[in-house]
Amino acid sequence: MIVYPDINPIAFRLGPIKVHWYGIMYLFGFATAWLLGRRRAARPGSTWKPVDVDDLVFFGMVGGILGGRIGYVLIYGMSFWTMHNPWYPFEVWDGGMSIHGGLIGALLALWMFARRRGRGFGDVLDFTAPLPAPGLFFGRMGNFINGELWGKPTTLPWGFLYHGVERQPSQLYEGFLEGIVLFTVIWWFTAKPRPRLAPAGLFLLLYGTFRFLCEFVRLPDPQIGYLAWGWLTMGQLLSAPMIVTGIVLLYYAYSARARSGNVVIAQ
Repeated sequence: MIVYPDINPIAFRLGPIKVHWYGIMYLFGFATAWLLGRRRAARPGSTWKPVDVDDLVFFGMVGGILGGRIGYVLIYGMSFWTMHNPWYPFEVWDGGMSIHGGLIGALLALWMFARRRGRGFGDVLDFTAPLPAPGLFFGRMGNFINGELWGKPTTLPWGFLYHGVERQPSQLYEGFLEGIVLFTVIWWFTAKPRPRLAPAGLFLLLYGTFRFLCEFVRLPDPQIGYLAWGWLTMGQLLSAPMIVTGIVLLYYAYSARARSGNVVIAQ
């Protein structure tokens, strides 16, 4: 058993302004994506320039944050948005971001970026595929610091004692799988040419699978609970289409390769 360190979610204060660790984690995630994108753009033969990566990360950041917060409020937080708390949708410093909403917001933003730059949407998705994983890792570390999204009670030796109950550190599981493992696999996969949409498909398949599996040990949001059969959660319901879409994209990518013999990936 490990005693939860009860970290102060406020990193520091600047007068009346409170700077939360959760927000700092998001900054770490976007900064890492920017650095990795620039490194990828610097590879020989790349068609991407540093300014392209700057704009790509900016579009993705705005779309991801707006989509993540709007998605969380609409899917998980409608019961908190009341007349007594009308500013709830803007209280992002206390946590409350939906990765599925963030994904939709980021996809819309990347589609706008692709149109403005005259690039193929699939090529933009493939170039971007490895970049979100570090942000997912840092986001889960922010959840851990906030003391939220805990797993079920456990007797495992690595369980954390939180408010008198030993719980699975599901935030750490997700940070490891959705962040470290996902990034390692996608970065390796995109180190050499792959069929168009294969990187995007692999990202969706792996992220959806990891999230679906982690939901078995993570407690559901109390305002929603289990949706069916005593185990199906909203996270699993929203992850299932990602798994299916990832499989479809991978099948399409490799079947198209078999038909044409053309192997391409955005450079």
